[in-house]
Amino acid sequence: MEDRIQKAVELFRSGYNCSQSVVAAFADMYGFTQEQALRMSASFGGGIGRMRETCGAACGMFLLAGLETGATEAADREGKAANYAVVQELAAEFKKRNGSLICGELLGLKKKEPVST
Repeated sequence: MEDRIQKAVELFRSGYNCSQSVVAAFADMYGFTQEQALRMSASFGGGIGRMRETCGAACGMFLLAGLETGATEAADREGKAANYAVVQELAAEFKKRNGSLICGELLGLKKKEPVST
């Protein structure tokens, strides 16, 4: 796992966005080419399209969780619920470790609490 983390850091430092860095670091595990991984995760950078919403690294992590636990049958309610539970656990741990899931907050660009007058 440490090798994958290091690869993600190297990808980010070379100019890829947070989501691309996370997804591309795991591409080979899922049979994706580097280019496919970079393309499928490109839109999630900057908090989804640089809107500073949900963190791109978290989005990349959720995308990978779907590859691991995502339901493939439309009627698979249990499978969907299981995947959503995994995503919720990952989100809670990410927020615990980083203080937020929101890109703008993580970058110090948005206030966590509204300013009262």
